[in-house]
Amino acid sequence: MTQSCIELLQFAFSVLELNKVEIHCAVGNMRSRAIPQRLHFTQEGVIRQAEWLYDHYTDLILYGLLTSEWKHA
Repeated sequence: MTQSCIELLQFAFSVLELNKVEIHCAVGNMRSRAIPQRLHFTQEGVIRQAEWLYDHYTDLILYGLLTSEWKHA
């Protein structure tokens, strides 16, 4: 999954020329949260009760990465 994200980031920043990519992960999903952390995204905040998951609302962590922070160019 991390390698797939690297490829998508490369496409987003070089081909699409985006300035920022965001990843949203459920607060309790540590495996998903490890991916943006591994790719040096910045944790920007928590979006409270943003997603209905199974039978309740869950908070999401917002991670962001700017094109100027991307190291795999």
